[in-house]
Amino acid sequence: MLKIKIYGILLLTLCAACGNPNSPPAETAKDSIQKETPKPSSSIKNIVFFGNSLTAGYGLDLSEAYPALIQAKIDSLQLPYKVINAGLSGETTAGGNSRIDWILRQPVHVFVLELGGNDGLRGIPLEETEKNLQKIINKVKEKYPGAKLMLAGMRVPPNMGKQYGENFHKIFGNLASDNKIAFLPFLLEGVGGEPGLNQADGIHPTAEGQKIVAENVWAVLKGLL
Repeated sequence: MLKIKIYGILLLTLCAACGNPNSPPAETAKDSIQKETPKPSSSIKNIVFFGNSLTAGYGLDLSEAYPALIQAKIDSLQLPYKVINAGLSGETTAGGNSRIDWILRQPVHVFVLELGGNDGLRGIPLEETEKNLQKIINKVKEKYPGAKLMLAGMRVPPNMGKQYGENFHKIFGNLASDNKIAFLPFLLEGVGGEPGLNQADGIHPTAEGQKIVAENVWAVLKGLL
């Protein structure tokens, strides 16, 4: 049985969670990343998932959130990385920009940015969302120039208006291109809008939905490890 260490930062408090005894053994993993011999803990690298309730696993046990599932995948492949879940429910890009300095007090080797969804739902001006995301990216690069970055894109419901929705989605691709960082076009691909994969609010994935989100993220993230 694999013991999964999940370090989450919720409400600015660092916590840990373990779970997922069903993680597949390394021998059966189908991913293309080459397995490595376990290294001393001093060489373990941090992967920080910085986001909102989608990352925090709103409505679920922390072990069911996609960062925890990513940790399980990493452990099954015996890769020297530790996941830190820095998701905070309700977080906007402005809030993230204010919080990021605190998060960067710990070493960061891989940084996954998942913010913007709450901006879109609130109809926050696109220019503000873009500027805040860029500021977060700048701070990470300045503090840890050797870190690898990944940006997760988001979409907003049709009721926000077609033009707003299209321009909102373009923000993420433009930022990824301008900053030359890894990009996942839509975090909730295959999950968003699917009743059976979302909780009653229609916004937050169920445990099964989070598994799909984890696969979406892993498809891009594994290239950075």
